[in-house]
Amino acid sequence: MTRRSGSCLRCCLVIFAVISALCVSGPALYWRLKKGFNLKSSSSISCSPCVCDCPPPTSLLKLAPDCGKDDPDLKEEMEKQFVDLLSEELKLLETVNEEHTRHMNITFGEARRVASQYQQEAEKCNTATETCEQAREQAEALMRQEKKRTLLWERRARQLGWEG
Repeated sequence: MTRRSGSCLRCCLVIFAVISALCVSGPALYWRLKKGFNLKSSSSISCSPCVCDCPPPTSLLKLAPDCGKDDPDLKEEMEKQFVDLLSEELKLLETVNEEHTRHMNITFGEARRVASQYQQEAEKCNTATETCEQAREQAEALMRQEKKRTLLWERRARQLGWEG
């Protein structure tokens, strides 16, 4: 039965691979064939060369030469010294690192708490398993004793003429 199901699974995987390949490459093949057919039918038609009278691209300075001139915050930022900007960047990085460290410590503490909880649950399961194993061993011992008694009584009954 497993050999048959393995063959069926293999066949389904091959069919899935073929369908996937067709779905991926099918549209490209379709357009390639369609383009090839169009080239054959339109080979006598020629296009005139394209004429582009586009103006050169304009720069941002030409579009908005006074950009940010009236913004006091932007003006203040632009007037800061390079060292001030670097020290501000370092302070921001330090703040981000402190926040990251705090978040990491909280996450680590939560992981330790959950791991401890799982450890306690595992210990409970181990204790329950040991208890069940002891009960099973006791039941087996009682069953062996009962079988011995049954055999003893059966032997005595046969000796007294019982035919069971």
